[in-house]
Amino acid sequence: MSDVLVINSGSSSIKYQLLDGDTEQVLAKGLIERIGQESGLARHTVTAAALAGGGDGVALTVTDATSEIQREIADHTAGFGVMLEAFAQHGPSLTERAPVAVGHRVVHGGARFYEPTLVTPLVEINIDELSVLAPLHNPANLAGIVAARKAFPDVPHVAVFDTAFHQSLAPAAYTYAIDAPLAEAHRIRRYGFHGTSHQFVSESAAAFLGRPLGQLRQIVFHLGNGASVTAIEGGRSVDTSMGLTPLEGLVMGTRSGDLDPAVLLQLARRADMSIGDLDDLLNKRSGLLGLAGVSDMRDIRAGVDAGDARITRAWDVYIHRLRAYAGAYLAQLGGVDVIAFTAGVGEHTPEVRAESLATFGFAGIEIDPARNTAPERGTRIISTDDSAVTVLVVPTNEELEIARQTLQVVGG
Repeated sequence: MSDVLVINSGSSSIKYQLLDGDTEQVLAKGLIERIGQESGLARHTVTAAALAGGGDGVALTVTDATSEIQREIADHTAGFGVMLEAFAQHGPSLTERAPVAVGHRVVHGGARFYEPTLVTPLVEINIDELSVLAPLHNPANLAGIVAARKAFPDVPHVAVFDTAFHQSLAPAAYTYAIDAPLAEAHRIRRYGFHGTSHQFVSESAAAFLGRPLGQLRQIVFHLGNGASVTAIEGGRSVDTSMGLTPLEGLVMGTRSGDLDPAVLLQLARRADMSIGDLDDLLNKRSGLLGLAGVSDMRDIRAGVDAGDARITRAWDVYIHRLRAYAGAYLAQLGGVDVIAFTAGVGEHTPEVRAESLATFGFAGIEIDPARNTAPERGTRIISTDDSAVTVLVVPTNEELEIARQTLQVVGG
């Protein structure tokens, strides 16, 4: 067996999955949240695959089993204790299915980390130093790594970085046009994010189509509450919408995406807003929420259908930005073979897919309305048979990608 435990640690939460590295099935998953608060919450699910013991016939009659507890969880170390208790009480047994490695999602690897990396004390120091570039994410990711290494001291731990996939960007794509020595001194450049998702989806698209990854030009839209788009040539990222931080690029649930930097200067001068105020505005009170008053795409679509003028304008801005990036990356790639939509909005909102590509008939891109609105799930083609570009929906699986990369490092 080559089971891998995948950890995604937030400032007050720990998400985890135990995956069978041979079959790539999820055996258990869980969420520990409200860490450091008076009443923590832990949810642990043993999947049908684990309960059925791998028997294909039995699996059809078994469903997931979920347990839940509420109690104070002081810190991430205590959180891992709760997780271990859940495995011991509800399974699968980590004695019988001991993970061969633990894979960790780390948001920012800067320019230092361009591949999955075995965690050492030096790597921990580097992740901590990079917290200046991701103060909301890297400290939490590191806290999870430290706690996990205490809980699993005898297995290798691997850090998988959101930014690593985009380290193939050329200087022309990652360089900002500001004073060069100043930018270098403060590591200011485009890094890109959602890398594990973009890599997983682009590789899955090639496999689904039975075409060599190295021969494909792809545009991948990762559209969720956070959203990004990446131009991928031959399996390598050549341009991406997020930048120094996950704030740049597309309109998101609560994040602004692209805007004139002078907007911040104007608000600081005229509205007397501090750096903290501006940070809160752009990350938490902008995007669809700032434009429409709601951030969930289901609410946006309901508002558009009801004729709400404010929400309709938000929708129009959202689609306008998607088309702008699609057109830019079509030009950067010199044409495209595959366009893929993924993540919550990308996978479940056909109107977004249809409208974002509605003006690209000149490039031979044609969406099939019936395929696009069909209730099927899973990887599927939504373009017409005559479309010059294959348009897909590809469900992302970042945990599986982290597990795969972790096994590559440890030789599983």
